[in-house]
Amino acid sequence: MHIEYFKDLPLSREVFKGIEELGFTTPFPIQAQAIGPLLEGRDVIGQAHTGTGKTAAFGIPMADRLDTGIRDVQGLVLEPTRELAIQTAEHIGRICKYTHLRTLPIYGGESIQRQMDALERGVHIVVGTPGRIIDHIKRGTLDLSSVKVVVLDEADRMLDMGFIKDIEYILSNVPEDRQTSLFSATMDQSVISVCDKYMRAPEKILVSKDEIALPQIHQYYVPVDSKDKIGSLRSILDGSHVERAILFCRTRRGVNYLATKLERLGYNARALHGGLTQSQRNHIVESFRRGDLRLLIATDVAARGLDIQGITHIINYDVPMDALVYFHRIGRTARMEGEGTAITLVDYQEIPDFNRIRSLTHTRIEKMPTSQATYRDLQKMHTAVCSDCGKECEIPFKPNPGRPVYCKECYEAHKSPIMRIA
Repeated sequence: MHIEYFKDLPLSREVFKGIEELGFTTPFPIQAQAIGPLLEGRDVIGQAHTGTGKTAAFGIPMADRLDTGIRDVQGLVLEPTRELAIQTAEHIGRICKYTHLRTLPIYGGESIQRQMDALERGVHIVVGTPGRIIDHIKRGTLDLSSVKVVVLDEADRMLDMGFIKDIEYILSNVPEDRQTSLFSATMDQSVISVCDKYMRAPEKILVSKDEIALPQIHQYYVPVDSKDKIGSLRSILDGSHVERAILFCRTRRGVNYLATKLERLGYNARALHGGLTQSQRNHIVESFRRGDLRLLIATDVAARGLDIQGITHIINYDVPMDALVYFHRIGRTARMEGEGTAITLVDYQEIPDFNRIRSLTHTRIEKMPTSQATYRDLQKMHTAVCSDCGKECEIPFKPNPGRPVYCKECYEAHKSPIMRIA
């Protein structure tokens, strides 16, 4: 079944009303290809990144197929993180707004009694993290014997986080004749093994090929002096039309330092990392989602699963050591086929890590043009004398007495063999 418009789908009036209220008219590719088979009751494997519309791809068929006359849990969605469980439950809840289907997010870090009370009152769809779902199963507060539809969302991330045994335990408590769908950004052997074991002749929908290519994101880098990184960042924030941005640092300490510094300088910024309580994290994320907060300073772990519309910029204050982390970071912008900008601040010591990233991407990471920002010294190169060959050269930081500097050729010669390969 190929669909061009949502109105072409054989959906109930209540589900279609919820879709209309969300402003959906034309489906995204994953929706156009997955909704039909899921409405027919088939198992589906969907390869698609977060932000491509896959929540609606499995949420719409689920809303249409479940029975409001049965108070038991009939739909189960597994998510790798609390934040993603909350967001997915909220999105499905909006799709189900006029169906009388009740959706409940279940995750750790929140009162389990409150979740138990909600389950007791009757819930049709549970969206949760594996650990807390297992907790409810063992307590006898979550009965999955009536489940008709199971969704394994962000499957590769759940497996990376070590949830395979939890997933197997949960699925052992669900009827075998259920419908199962799995969505994953990548399809490695561990994901394929889960598909082979728990799915029946699934329809394969590969919307996003397993490659690192993000053409809708404008990627730039800025050479900076490590001693004036804050100054370089301020020039970007003040001159690059940054409306709402996530700034990434490698460590919690770095996040706290940068957030405190920016707040003191008058910027609307808050820190987000694993050292905060769950309620604090929820409050900060919601403030950012509503637009009350302009700048979110985060670690990679804290930002996992964030799916927020309207993020105009991703700024890598620290270059990530792992190249794949870079692509996860910048994927927080350009959601739902929109466009976004990613800017990476690169000091002299971070050049090897940054070069590894550039070698992997299928899109260009360009030096940020001066027309994009009203920089002070951001693009300024400094004249120095190479400590090896004695030639005059330009370097992207102000030379300090006692610190050796090298021209490009001598710098390459000083690299270790491993760095040269990278």
